[in-house]
Amino acid sequence: MFTAEAAEKAEAREPSSRIKFSSPRQIPIVGVVTEDEEVQGAFKSMDLNRVIKLFEETGKDDLEERQLKSVKKLVQCYQNGFINFLTVESSKPFYQFNFKNLPFLKKKASDEITYAEDTANSVGLLGDLMKIQNSELRIQICKCIIDFYHAEPPKKHIPGYQQASSSYKIKMAEVGGLAKTMIQSLKLLENQLVEKLWVLKALQHLSTSEVNCTLMVKAQAASGICAHLNDPDPSGQLLFRSSEILWNLLEKSSKEEVIQQLSNLKCLLALKEVFKNLFIRGVSHYDRQLRNDILVITTIISQNPGAPMIESGFTRDLILFATFNEVKSQNPLVKGLKLSNSYEDFELKKLLFNIIVILCKDLSTIQLLIDGKVILALFTYVKRPEKHKILEWSAAQYEELQLHAIATLSSVAPFLIDEYMFYNGNAQVLEFLAWCDNEDSFFSHGNSFHGAGGRGNKFAQMRYSLRLLRAMVYLENDTINKDLCEKGAIQQLIGIFKNTISKYNDKEEAILLEIQSDILLILSGLCEHHIPGKEIFGTGGVDIILHVMKTDPKKLQSGLGYNVLLYSTLDSIWCCILGCYPSEDYFLEKEGIFLLLDLLALNQKKFCNLILGIMVEFCDNPKTAAHVNAWRGKKDQTAASLLIKLWRKEEKELGVKRDKYGKIVDTKKPLFTSFQEEQKIIPLPANCPTIAVMDVAENIRAKIYAVLGKLDFENLPGLSAEDFVTLCIIHRYLDFKIGEIWNEIYEEIKLEKLRPVTTDKKILESITAASENIGKMVVSLQSEMIESQARQDVQNEQKVYTKIQATHKQRELANKSWGNFLARTSNAKTLKKAKRLQEKAIESSRYGERPPNAIFHRTDIKGLNATVPSGGVVTVESTPARLVGGPLADTDIALKKLPIRGGALQKVKAVKTVDEPKKSDPT
Repeated sequence: MFTAEAAEKAEAREPSSRIKFSSPRQIPIVGVVTEDEEVQGAFKSMDLNRVIKLFEETGKDDLEERQLKSVKKLVQCYQNGFINFLTVESSKPFYQFNFKNLPFLKKKASDEITYAEDTANSVGLLGDLMKIQNSELRIQICKCIIDFYHAEPPKKHIPGYQQASSSYKIKMAEVGGLAKTMIQSLKLLENQLVEKLWVLKALQHLSTSEVNCTLMVKAQAASGICAHLNDPDPSGQLLFRSSEILWNLLEKSSKEEVIQQLSNLKCLLALKEVFKNLFIRGVSHYDRQLRNDILVITTIISQNPGAPMIESGFTRDLILFATFNEVKSQNPLVKGLKLSNSYEDFELKKLLFNIIVILCKDLSTIQLLIDGKVILALFTYVKRPEKHKILEWSAAQYEELQLHAIATLSSVAPFLIDEYMFYNGNAQVLEFLAWCDNEDSFFSHGNSFHGAGGRGNKFAQMRYSLRLLRAMVYLENDTINKDLCEKGAIQQLIGIFKNTISKYNDKEEAILLEIQSDILLILSGLCEHHIPGKEIFGTGGVDIILHVMKTDPKKLQSGLGYNVLLYSTLDSIWCCILGCYPSEDYFLEKEGIFLLLDLLALNQKKFCNLILGIMVEFCDNPKTAAHVNAWRGKKDQTAASLLIKLWRKEEKELGVKRDKYGKIVDTKKPLFTSFQEEQKIIPLPANCPTIAVMDVAENIRAKIYAVLGKLDFENLPGLSAEDFVTLCIIHRYLDFKIGEIWNEIYEEIKLEKLRPVTTDKKILESITAASENIGKMVVSLQSEMIESQARQDVQNEQKVYTKIQATHKQRELANKSWGNFLARTSNAKTLKKAKRLQEKAIESSRYGERPPNAIFHRTDIKGLNATVPSGGVVTVESTPARLVGGPLADTDIALKKLPIRGGALQKVKAVKTVDEPKKSDPT
């Protein structure tokens, strides 16, 4: 059945989709059999060349009938495969081989690889055969392709051969480019429904492969199939199979390219009519599923801004279908139409909400949304569920639709501000929030994407309502924000925040953190440019901010949302406290500055910039400096030391050149970062900031300079010599930055080849020289500090050595004294010698002549055998007998008989001791 014309067309195909034949009469070979097997009857022979010549003939009347008979005879003869006899010539005598062409039968495992090229080309030619105007042939080709995916086992097993796997057949169809030619054949079948349905069925199977989908997209399959979705088809197969193919193309090929093909008026009109018919007239489960599939495809197309959704009228119909259940409409399309609580209708409602979110991004859709009263329809869900009202949805379905509607409002309402205010949106949301915050019995199901974490509580409703308020407040619309303040939103939100603290639950921790973050962001938006709002925020608002700032720093790394909450808190300090002096004083009184510095000491770069900005603003309050100077961190670190440490770390990250002591290396460019060194100066317009100016905003050095400047650079506590060296640079930051900017101006003038007048040139040179002189002065001051510190270190070291030396000397004297003491106790001669020296010293200390009437007191005790000098002699009266129980009270006899006086030993409550030990008892 391979004609010369078909072979020539195969050769003309793209190299990527087809491997070319070397001869128009070459027949692919898949297996090899011997003559014995042929004799057994497995295969029959037939003159194939005669059949091929018959297809090459033209111009005869009965040619078509003869060709058809030949094909039928050929199929009947070679139902197990085709035979091609080839004669191979070699240097030796001729050998004749019988090569049997067995379609998808293999004798060896390697046959699939060996004959892959010929097989792919053979399969690929099936698509070309679709051009033959024969209905039966086309249907059989489609059945053959479908058989690749649902092959039945062979009826007759041929000994020695195995059937090729289905995956091999599918792979050959991919390599042969069959999908592309089948798509091209659809254009020939526009008015032939039966053949068209068979082709779509074959394409439905082919589109399960990514390779085939890519080939189909290149052949413009998406637009070709979609444009004919609404063609007449009593069976309904056309729509079903076409939608399935479109789904596969979107999933398994370039989604952007498919959307581009579908974004035309013809395709959208076809989708619109199909969807409208299914929406209004579809009653079966199958119709509803197909309707939803069409809507999903439409949603994907609507993401393309260039799609003519409005021009086709599809947008207006979608808005009508999305709101007809909530807003009464006289449009005949929806008159008498109702949705059931079936799963398909429930999914349809959510899909319609979803497509509204996408459509509202096109500003030209805004008027259609207003005409369709979308805001009014969505606000019907922003209310507490009524227990006794009969609803078409179940409780779980209504809850999910409610959350979905509020989420849709968050996207749509910012584009429809007038409509939002017309329907009193702020009041409705605040009333709904009040219901979310109260303690009435309500058990939500929490079984949807929007209801995650909200089972048995109202956290999900609260979360989406706050998102809606946040979206509206961030518009910075004075009317909306003023209306919220007048309706008591600030006090209500602060109360909700405090209640969330008391309702803390580990299971819903992430949701509660999100709720708290949104509340703080809303408060920031309401108070930022509104002084009365800051006053309303007051001490109650400051308390919740302080509560968040006391959070354990370890939780910042938990990933639950504490980082976001801290960002929101810092933003609230900036917007709700700064600028309101009573709130600032209360914040300081509650040690808020200490908490800020504690956060700054965590050394997390993502927070440093914002915290330092708050510190700069707070330092305008004269009470702040005392708090900052009083703060102490770990290892008794001061705020000034912390700020200077952050400066050094920032400069290290920026690649600023400093020596090992922290001194300036380049006095001409003392603040230059590595980026500034690499970046060349380019002449810019006057309204464009230069690199030197942008550097001020891109790092924290300017803020550190501002804070230390507010604290006064003198008398900063707790600084080391290294800190003082760095402080010299910080003190001159502004001078260095001004010189840097003037240097950029001078360089730009040179690049633009401008020649300033003499006076201007002298001024520029003097400014540059002055900046460099300041750098040299700072370097000189830094050197003096380093030398002074070195001298101080030497002095301190000398003091330490002196102290060590004195300690050693004292230890030696103590050891010598101890040695003398031991010598006196162990050697009598040494003791006598010491005694004589003692007496001699005593005598030498006395007066030479004794004064008259003087009383002489001896300082020693005669007969005392002691090895140490005697102390003062103390005379003590004998202890009364009544206390000791007689002379024998301290003996064992006292235990056996009563003493002479007083009986047994008496217990004395307290005994008074003397200062000196008793040496002897004179009694």
